[in-house]
Amino acid sequence: MPDLPEPPLAPLFEHLADAVYLIDPDDSRIVWGNRAAWAMLGLTPQEVIDHSVLSLQMDVTGLPQWQDIAQAIRASECFTFVGRHRHAAGHEVPVEVNTTRVTVNSKGYFLSVARDVGRRLALERELRQREHQLWFALNEASDGLWDWDIAAGTLFFSPQLKRMLGYGPDEMQPALSTWSDNIHPDDAPRVMQDLQAHLSGQRARFEAEYRLRNRNGVYLWVHDIGRVCDRDEQGRPTRAVGMVQDVTERKELQLQLEQIAVHDFLTGLANRREGMAYLEAQVALCRRLELPLALCFIDVDHFKSINDSHGHAVGDAVLRRVAHTLRDLVRREDLVCRWGGEEFLLIAPGIDALHALQLAEKVCAAVQSMPADELPAVTVSIGVAALPAHGPEPEALIAQADHALYQAKRSGRNRVLLGTGEVHH
Repeated sequence: MPDLPEPPLAPLFEHLADAVYLIDPDDSRIVWGNRAAWAMLGLTPQEVIDHSVLSLQMDVTGLPQWQDIAQAIRASECFTFVGRHRHAAGHEVPVEVNTTRVTVNSKGYFLSVARDVGRRLALERELRQREHQLWFALNEASDGLWDWDIAAGTLFFSPQLKRMLGYGPDEMQPALSTWSDNIHPDDAPRVMQDLQAHLSGQRARFEAEYRLRNRNGVYLWVHDIGRVCDRDEQGRPTRAVGMVQDVTERKELQLQLEQIAVHDFLTGLANRREGMAYLEAQVALCRRLELPLALCFIDVDHFKSINDSHGHAVGDAVLRRVAHTLRDLVRREDLVCRWGGEEFLLIAPGIDALHALQLAEKVCAAVQSMPADELPAVTVSIGVAALPAHGPEPEALIAQADHALYQAKRSGRNRVLLGTGEVHH
């Protein structure tokens, strides 16, 4: 083993029951350790010395998080971190690590003392079970607990909650702003409104699902549930407790499923079901406000021959390009959906038949002038219907636009036809 630096009083450290590590703060490399440093983990000195502390610590992942922690260590007299070390036998060793800064041979290092707190935690659990059995049960069943002393203005975060967010036990200030300032800006108004509704007695409990920022700036989805447990003589809340669960994986899967449910996988446009729901809602709104609404039924000309001549991969690419072109042409309040196959539906609330024809002509021209590259040139035929001229119901508008589209294709394709039967091109 190469000559490595030793901390002052290194021989005395050999007699400690706690593990002692000398760590290079730049790359997290362990440059020295006492006998307990590897014995506690069931490892040999060669498996510990000159290896990164990240290989031992289960709750610190990657150099970016290590660099944040290193900065916190430099800013404190003694930095405390509660985490878990990996044992060679495969189990976890719960540890409390206290780290200070030392200088050895004119170079700065971190001196970390790690204590196996498994036995202490077991004793604490036993005591807690006697005095705070419910609190302990919630603590074990969740990713974190909070205890808000409303009267004193302090908010306690459990070590599990701090660990979930990537912090040590001494880092999160016990204040409401520590929590509220890290809620995603899009979620914060709703969450604070829900909290206030519970505090004022409008809701039996506080419950919200929202995004909470962790130490690395990444937002986790959490499910937060709590309740006021103490009030003063005037009925004002003085204390509330709650629990937080990390539901990021479930929420991301849910959002993906929701995206699939309303969007066409190939083009990214709204799918037929979403398009129909939007049309029904807009028709009802426009009828109530006595506003016009236009519907454009769009079909890619000779699409079957594209698939037959160039293959389905090229056909799919053509549909994606047409979808992109349509999306760029419409207003924010318009909706383009893939109706099926090579058919698209453009729903334009507030537009009358004349302006719908102009919009449809723009669509025809834009598709015809799409950049020529490896994809074949295409055109579209469009049938147009409008509210109220072509019926008061969504089904009537679709039928009129579909009939106009059929007539446009029979008339030579690459053209626009209004539901009245007049061809515009």
